[in-house]
Amino acid sequence: MKNPSNPSSPRRLALAALALLGGMAVWHAMPSLAAEAAVVIPAPAEDLAAAPGAASETAVIAGGCFWGVQGVFQHVKGVTSAVSGYAGGDAAMAKYEAIGSGRTGHAEAVRITYDPRQISYGQLLQIYFSVAHNPTELNRQGPDSGTQYRSAIFPANAEQARVAKTYIAQLDKAKVFGKSIATTVEPSRTFYPAEAYHQDYMTRNPRQPYIVINDLPKVGNLKRVFPDRYRAEPVLVGTTGTLQ
Repeated sequence: MKNPSNPSSPRRLALAALALLGGMAVWHAMPSLAAEAAVVIPAPAEDLAAAPGAASETAVIAGGCFWGVQGVFQHVKGVTSAVSGYAGGDAAMAKYEAIGSGRTGHAEAVRITYDPRQISYGQLLQIYFSVAHNPTELNRQGPDSGTQYRSAIFPANAEQARVAKTYIAQLDKAKVFGKSIATTVEPSRTFYPAEAYHQDYMTRNPRQPYIVINDLPKVGNLKRVFPDRYRAEPVLVGTTGTLQ
């Protein structure tokens, strides 16, 4: 769990360890907690065309801590909303305190609303696999471990599922990561928005050590690897009213 107010959380303990060891100065001696590196990957060979007249579509993905994944996609052109939440389990247990056990079936996820006339589903997946997380890690990302931090795609329909599975097969065949992709494709799962204090977390806490070390580099990688997709001003839940 990464709640800074929870003294027993792995994320809290990691930050405390950094403080005891001298903070950011010792970061390079602790590679096990390092931010995931960007990997330049090919675009999907198959993608979804924008439906005639469609101005808005949604995609739900999970790739470790939702703070960073949300933060990345808030900086992507064509994305109109990115909401942190939970997917993979039932409504009754879709609460931060519960999913931290790793036994509820949920993953920390992000629901992306986007304009398919500006960016496609496949292009979102390319950013997801390339800079938002490391898709070869099983049930963990960076300093966080547990099934709630798994790499997963929650397709909204059969077409999204087909594109996701085809893209994973394409990347595995090309061996772009050097290891097999661990990302699961989990259809027919409901997304539940997370608590308000988790929304826009990267933007509201840019100097928190966890954010500085693990998440801000992902936004930097987005700007470097996908300069045409990057926008400097993030789209925030707090200004769009898209938490529901």
